[in-house]
Amino acid sequence: MRRKVKNRNIVGPDSVYSSEKIGKFINYTMEQGKKNTARKIIYGALDVVKEKTKVTDPLEVFDTALKNTGPTMEVRSRRVGGANYQIPREVRPERRQYLSMKWIIEAARAKKGAPMHMRLADEIISASKNEGEAVKKRENTHKMAEANKAFAHFAW
Repeated sequence: MRRKVKNRNIVGPDSVYSSEKIGKFINYTMEQGKKNTARKIIYGALDVVKEKTKVTDPLEVFDTALKNTGPTMEVRSRRVGGANYQIPREVRPERRQYLSMKWIIEAARAKKGAPMHMRLADEIISASKNEGEAVKKRENTHKMAEANKAFAHFAW
């Protein structure tokens, strides 16, 4: 069993929405330590989400996007008797949030031809509607876990 992590970094809430999730999302988006650029991208994306969906609070759309892209099961590789098995495991809530944010950002980065805040806004909107690349990634992860359910007895 894993030991408890003692020194986990607690990310403070962001300045505009006072949300810890947005603060984490900014940190995950950040590249090469450029936090101000990441802030501009995220706030710009949330403004676009607000315009396109005509919702007063874009955090609701963001939360549903995170909920729709967060996996409940994943496969972990385990070596048993000289063979590697893909063992389905339940995903902890912190990891679920991390994976959903990571998949949304990766899907937005994979698109080309528009500014990052527009791509990110499109991905957040499509994820909140249960479509898009990040949701496909979650579906594939669930399919792999379902396909390898026979090896669940190796999880200990």
